[in-house]
Order: sequence, then structure tokens, then C-alpha cells
Amino acid sequence: MSSKHHQLVSAGEPGMDRRLFMSSAIGMAAGAAMLPASAQDSGSGLGPPPGASLQMGGAPNGPKLFRVESDIKDVEVDGKIPEDLNGAFYRVGPDPQYPLRPGNIPFDGEGHVSMFRIKNGRVDYKTRFVRNDRYLAQEKAGRILFPMYRNPTVDDPSVKGLSRSTANTHIINHRNYLLALKEDSPPAAMNLLTLETVHPNYTFDGQLKSATFTAHPKVDSDTGDIVAFGYEATGFGSNDVNIFQITPQGKMVWEAWIKVPYVSLLHDFAVTDKHIIFYVMPLAFDEEQIKRGGVHWSWQKGKGTYFGVMRRGGDGKDLRWFKGPDRSSTHVMGAFSDGERVYVDVEMSEYNPFPFMPFADGSKWDPVKGASQITRLSADLSKKSPRDYKIEVLYPGYFGALPRQDDRYNTKPYRIGYVPCPHPNPADRSKRPNACWARFDHQTRKATLFDAGPGTTLYEAIFVPKNKTAPEGVGYLLGVATRQNEGGRGDLLILDAEHIEEGPIATVKLPIRAVPQIHGWWVPEDQLTST
Repeated sequence: MSSKHHQLVSAGEPGMDRRLFMSSAIGMAAGAAMLPASAQDSGSGLGPPPGASLQMGGAPNGPKLFRVESDIKDVEVDGKIPEDLNGAFYRVGPDPQYPLRPGNIPFDGEGHVSMFRIKNGRVDYKTRFVRNDRYLAQEKAGRILFPMYRNPTVDDPSVKGLSRSTANTHIINHRNYLLALKEDSPPAAMNLLTLETVHPNYTFDGQLKSATFTAHPKVDSDTGDIVAFGYEATGFGSNDVNIFQITPQGKMVWEAWIKVPYVSLLHDFAVTDKHIIFYVMPLAFDEEQIKRGGVHWSWQKGKGTYFGVMRRGGDGKDLRWFKGPDRSSTHVMGAFSDGERVYVDVEMSEYNPFPFMPFADGSKWDPVKGASQITRLSADLSKKSPRDYKIEVLYPGYFGALPRQDDRYNTKPYRIGYVPCPHPNPADRSKRPNACWARFDHQTRKATLFDAGPGTTLYEAIFVPKNKTAPEGVGYLLGVATRQNEGGRGDLLILDAEHIEEGPIATVKLPIRAVPQIHGWWVPEDQLTST
């Protein structure tokens, strides 16, 4: 491959080339990427000003909360829903019951799940809050009882012993349940069709030994098993990680315990047919900040990163850590093993990607260094004493976060990935953050772009195969667009995943704002009708 297509550095070498183009906070991971410009505070590094609304577009004189649970039958559709697209598209994100306290961050809202039920060319829309311990306790009290993100030391005494989970980060289906996930707690299990909360604290029939459960379990490409982990697994601030595998029938068939070099935001991980890979980064547990009443994490410059690889199915004693420079990587696009080499494709920035996460040294957030690109990390395990891991930026002209793939390839070599992004034209980046979806073909290193145009912000997109046996990437790309120039109204866009540049096949036009989203998930019709 020629240098114009990629750049490759050793993890022990100086940082990747900085592109001085941004005047807005692009490349922010997770829900941060969806903050309206009026709610950003990139100067302080602490995020939106107190009371700024993630849901209502940050209007200074408008309501601070959304909280609308919806049931809309036969939503208006422009175009035609494909005949082979039947199932449900689920989304979840933070939607605070009460205005967030000053100093808190947008990630701390209660989990609000939405469902686009697609069947026979028609679409129904339903949303419900996850009614878990936290939600019900605050509903009864009529006020916030958990006032700071992942800081139990400032909780109201009345909620001692209750789960702090917001259940607001991701969802996945398992055993006819929809599991709403937040990585500091066990999942909450919901009814797939009604969105009723069935089990507020789901522990897989008591098999879950970890105190926590990741927001990003992987589905084995061959067996359908869930491979997952919990960090801070033995309690708040612990450096223990529990890794496990659960069959579609709900039986835990493997687990291992490891320790991390330091307690870090271990938000995602990678699983291949042979290996488990973790990435420890300097967004780290800050005990002193917690004692002062602050949030769980701060960016701690100089800690370095650790790329950890272990054999899948083993006891974890073979775990090897490769050290590298300060970087941030919060989400995995895909991963695979090639003999004794492992490859993990991630969104990666030079440092803290979240403008609202504090810096331990008091630094101000830099939107250039905080911008993420799709980056390939790799390590050669055949070497007896490799000193580092490799870092390769795959698409230098593109920035963005929340990458996805065809989820049938979670643990296999894959070719196609997707990411929401600003327009690659430097003149348009600051004007239209997160107005595009990019499709990346790793075999040809070609990027294809869907541009939603001015006044539109795009959430994470998901891929839906045309059928169970369809080749990789043959199917549909689904995601929600917020029409900022229409009062924040939401549309579900359905695109041909092979030709996203052609625009939507169909647009499902909500008459209201869509609930917020961090991540989404597709459940096909045959898995819904079995409930």
C-alpha cells in the first residue's frame, strides 16, 4: 500500500500527524459526538454548561428535559420500505429524569430505549425508559438521588445498596430479552416487544460473578455465543476484570480473571476466533477527584497505553501487555487474528476525546488532538519479546467515532465498516459536524460517503443483512437523523448499504424528536416472533 493511503507508526514513536482544521468538537466518541454546538464547552474541557440539554438542542429558554415515552402507529414513510427488511431497530441513550447537577456529564441520564418495529412495509415507533433500581427510586422521590456520574460517595443515603445503573449505553438481544447495558452494573432485561422492564438486574440466572457487565459484548460469528467482560469486577475502583462466554441458551461455558495495569475506561474490547484483546488508556480512575465529589474519570497525561492480548478460552495467565504512547480508543470497528498476529480496528484520538471529561493537570480540551480516526492496532505474538504494538491510520482524510461493522463478523476477518463523520472537505467540517456516514472497504481502502446535507445531524448507523446468508455488506444501513432546521425532529433513514452515496431508499418521518442514542441494535423478525 502506498503512503497516500495510510500512515504507520510504532506505538513507541512520536504521535500521528495533526490536521489543523477544526473549530468544533468533531471526533468525540459516543454520545458526546451528538451534542449540539450550543451545548459544547471545549474551552473548559468540562462539556456543556450546567443544565444544557442534550435532548432539546440546548435552547437557552426552552425546557431542559425531553422524557417523552411514545407510541406511534404506522409512521409516515417517504419512499418504500424494502420487502426483505423485517424486524426491529432498537436504540438507547441518556435522557435525564431531572436536570443534571452542575459538574455532571451528559452520559449520566437515565436509559431511554426506542424501537422502530418494521414489518411488511410499515413502521411502528415505541419508546420506554428502563425502569430499574435507579429510575424507580428517583421517580418515587421526585428528585435526583445519584447526583454524579459513577461516584457513589455522593449518593443519597436512601439508595445505599441499589444498583446505580443508568442502562443507557447499548442494547443487545439474548434469550428473548432485550438487555439494556451500562458497564458499571449488570444489565436490565426488557421485553423485546413491549419494552417493559422484566428484570432490573439481570445476572444470567445467577451465573454472573462480576459486579459489572460491559456495554459492548461480542457475538461469536460461529456459535452465536456472547463473549463479554466486566471491569472493576470485584468492586468500585478494583483492577480486576472478569471475562466470560455465554451460550444463546444462557449457559456460561467459560470464564477467566485478569488484572489491568491501572483502572481505565475499559469501555470496549475485541474478540477474535483465537484471542481476547483489551486496550487500557489514560482516561483513568481518579480517587482524589471522586473524593471531591467529581466524576469517575480524568485524563491523566503520561500514563501511556497498554494493548493486552490473551488466548481465548484459557485461564488468562498467558496475557501479554504491550505498552504504547498516550492515546484514546473507546470503540472497536472489527478485529481478527492471522496466525499469531492480531489486528484491531478502532476509533483513535491522540488524547481525551470527550470535551466534558476533566484533565488531571487542569488542561483545556483540544478539539484537534481529541479528534478520532479509524486506526488499526496490531501485535505480533510470535515474537518472544515484542516491545510495542503498531498504530496505522487507515483513512487519514476522515474523522469520526462510533464505528460499526456487519455484526455477523464480530470475531472473524471482515472487510466493510461504517462510521458517522463530518464531511471530509475541510471547508465543511466545522459547518456540518456529524452530517455524514462513511462506508470503508478495507480491501480496496476506498471510502464512500452519504452526505445528509446542512441542518442534519446523524447518530450511529447499524448494518442489517438482507438475509442470514447474504454476503458481508449486502443489506441496509439504518440510522436516525436529527433535523436541526426542523426543531430537532427525527427521521429514520434506510439506505442500500452497498450504495450509501445514493441516499435513502426510505425515510421514516417521526412527528417528534427521536430519543437520544449512544448505540443501536437490530433484531431480525425470526428472533422477534419466537418471543
